[in-house]
Amino acid sequence: MTDMTLQDLAKAMGKIDFAMLTTRTEGGQLATRPMSNNGEVEWQGDSYYFSYDDARTVSDILNDPHVALSFQGRSGLLGKPPLFVAVEGAGKIVRDKQAFAEHWTPDLERWFPQGVDTPGLVMIEVNAVRVHYWDGTDEGEVAV
Repeated sequence: MTDMTLQDLAKAMGKIDFAMLTTRTEGGQLATRPMSNNGEVEWQGDSYYFSYDDARTVSDILNDPHVALSFQGRSGLLGKPPLFVAVEGAGKIVRDKQAFAEHWTPDLERWFPQGVDTPGLVMIEVNAVRVHYWDGTDEGEVAV
């Protein structure tokens, strides 16, 4: 087993754009949906996603900030094993346009056509508390 650092893992995740974000609903059920990483996968444990303020995701996080993220990368082509990453963290809702601009990429305009000025835009910040990975036959946790 090879022990990865957070920096090693971030580098290995460099081409993963989408994550699956899981929240707990008001009724106690789990809700999972895909979210774009905005190209920000070389992280130190924090992840940023955009949504609309009236989305269920936002109300779920406001009711219970415990969230999970899952990532899958490398398709296993040419003998490379797939990479799986599971993140447990605390979500918070950010409504600051300056913070939006710091994490914005033009590709997001597909979903938010007026950019950081899109009415009802919010940013979800996930602060990781636990990161577990599976890299082929290796697995482990990295300190956050």
